[in-house]
Formats: sequence, structure tokens, C-alpha cells
Amino acid sequence: MRALVAGWFSFPWMGATAGDLLAADVVGSWLTSAGCPYDVAVAPTVGAGVDALTVDPALYSHLVFVCGPLGAGEPAIGLFQRFRGARLIGVDLSMLQPVPEWNPFHLLLERDSSRAARPDIAIMTEPILVRVAAVVLAHEQHEYEQGRHQDITREVDAAVHRLGMARVLVDTCLDPPNLTGLRSPAEVLSVLARADVIVTTRLHGLVLGLRVGVPVVAIDPIVGGAKVTRQAEVLGWKELISADHADAGTISLAISRCLLPGARTAVRDCVERAQANLLGTRAAFMAEFSGSSLEAG
Repeated sequence: MRALVAGWFSFPWMGATAGDLLAADVVGSWLTSAGCPYDVAVAPTVGAGVDALTVDPALYSHLVFVCGPLGAGEPAIGLFQRFRGARLIGVDLSMLQPVPEWNPFHLLLERDSSRAARPDIAIMTEPILVRVAAVVLAHEQHEYEQGRHQDITREVDAAVHRLGMARVLVDTCLDPPNLTGLRSPAEVLSVLARADVIVTTRLHGLVLGLRVGVPVVAIDPIVGGAKVTRQAEVLGWKELISADHADAGTISLAISRCLLPGARTAVRDCVERAQANLLGTRAAFMAEFSGSSLEAG
């Protein structure tokens, strides 16, 4: 016996979802428990696995088609025909046609159909959670002559990918269109607060990230340094990378330092120092509106 696990994730550009792949993982665990070796057919656009369109069908006693809506159309029909010598099993499918009219499976354990409904098997997965990096990027700043915005964005993406982290893009520009659908400062802060680390080329990515207690990798995208550098220096925040040194390796190391146990204590200390420093600014502002100032005016 040997099974091939397939699904919409087996075909390029067919809308493979995280739920599809997690359902395939559950089926894989069942096959392992049953003592049946298996391969997973995964399109190159999705990940690593065997190619359902080129692998030898004679290698498999079973073809297990997993998850999603299914009707009598291509490319599924072509796949089933290619593996017609195998026992065909359907698992976690939403059958689009009444089962008496079309059911290509020797065994159908559907998610829902004209005859039955079951919980989606992805609920049986064992969740593997990774760290989350909120990425806050500045747009091209034409007021500065030498910016490396696009290059640095690529390096940030490479660094986050290298560390196996989830990348969540956060846009702080609230005039339409906000690239991430956030509508208010409170929503921006709420998303940032839930990250494990923030990587940013924006001044306010640095400031707001620290304010909600999250360690920040601040990258100044302007060659020679500009407002991000000045702000990090006045705050006393050490995880600052210049445009000239913003490569994936340097960014990865800075992210790793921000994930250390003491990093959040450093954030808290930094915020407390900044707030104490600004008491003088507040006092100068308030003095403008004092009685003596108004009388002098």
C-alpha cells in the first residue's frame, strides 16, 4: 500500500488555502497511524511535494483527494482518470452535485453533501504557531535624495522568511487607501501590540511600537541617516540599522535580539525615559497658556 494525498493544492493557481494544507496534514497523520506510507502532491506554486501530473500512478494503491468544494469538472476529473487504477477516497469535501448523480469515490467521507455533513477536519490539526513580525514600511520619500526603500523592503522580507516568522504588513497611513484596511490610530496600535517584534522604516513605526511595549528593529532607509536615526538616538533605542547596512543577515540578527527575554524590559525603560524627557516640553507648552503669558501678550 502507498497513498497519494492530493487536493486543490496539487494544481497551480487553484486557490490553495491554509485550511486545505492543514486538512492534508490531518489525513497524513491518519495514514501514518494506519501504517500506510504516503506522498503529498503539491504544486510548485504552493510548496514542496511530488507532482501529481508527472508522478507514476502505478506507485499508489490509493488516491486521497482532500478538502474543498468539488464538482464534476477539470482539473480534478483528469486527475481521477490518471489514477484510475487506484482506490479513490474523498475526504472533507463539499460536494457540489447530489451524491446519487455524481460520486467518483470508492469511499466518500464528505464535509457536506446532499446526504451528510461533518465538521471540517482542519479542526483536528495540531497548531504550530510561529512568531509574528509586524512590518511597517515607509513609502518613497522624495524629500530625501538618497533612499533605499525598495531594496530594504526586499531585505526585510528575506530576513523574516529566514527566521520562519509570520509577516504582517501594517500601514500607518490612514487616508485612503490604507493598504491593510486599518481605519484609526487605535486599530494600528492594537495590531502592533499583538506582534512579537516590529520591523520598520518609518519613524512612527519605531515610536508607536515602543509605546505599545514591543521591541522594534528600526531601519533608516535614507543613506547617511535622517529622521529615523535621529529619533532612535534621542530615544536611546539601540536596535537601529543604517541604510548602508540593511541586509537580510543584519536584520535577522537584530530581530533575534529583539526576541530575547530582556528586550521588553529595555522597551519599557526606553519609553519611561522618553516620557520623562517630554515633561519639559509639556511644561513649556503649558506656560504659553498660563495667565502671565496671556497678560504679556
